[in-house]
Amino acid sequence: MAETLRDRTRRAVRAELADAAVALFAERGFDETTVEDIARAVGMTKRSFFRYFPTKEDAVFAGTEVLVEQVVEDLRARPAGEDPWECLHQVLRRWHEQIHTSATALAHQRLIETTPVLRARLHQKRELWRHAARDALVARSAGALDTFTADLLANAAVAVLDSVAAEWVRTDGRADRTELLDRGFAALRPMPPGATEEARVSSRDAPDRGPDGA
Repeated sequence: MAETLRDRTRRAVRAELADAAVALFAERGFDETTVEDIARAVGMTKRSFFRYFPTKEDAVFAGTEVLVEQVVEDLRARPAGEDPWECLHQVLRRWHEQIHTSATALAHQRLIETTPVLRARLHQKRELWRHAARDALVARSAGALDTFTADLLANAAVAVLDSVAAEWVRTDGRADRTELLDRGFAALRPMPPGATEEARVSSRDAPDRGPDGA
């Protein structure tokens, strides 16, 4: 579905609020900054702020977090016979290629990494994402994938996301997020039952494929 003008406008306002929030958090501290402060910084009322974000914590994650609904939609759209781990890889790879990697985005991520309440909020978001991804993987498999295995795969994917974000912050944004994602998925790629350790290492060290196996 094509993005409407209303969608683009809403996304732009959310981005403006998010940037204002991060700037104020950096200047005054997270606890010392109120929703009113953020709204006032962009010429908006507190009531209007809540049309875009339920809390000030959520403003920090705008544009930097995988949306649950989008993940489910993208997983369902992948080829029916695709390996579930590769399916997760390609969906998250597309997302990483689209997110901003600017200094502003780095400031957002660093704030999340260094603020306990934001890290807790990130954990909540990751849990929602994990459950949605697990259920979507099971649904698209038509009974070929059990819930336990799907949950393991979704948990592993979350671990990759967390490590990618941490490394990106550690390198001050110099690391390529998509390359880190590829490395993470290659390192944790499940092997078929009975596969030898040599085969596992060979698979891990093989060049990563681009989107859709290209």
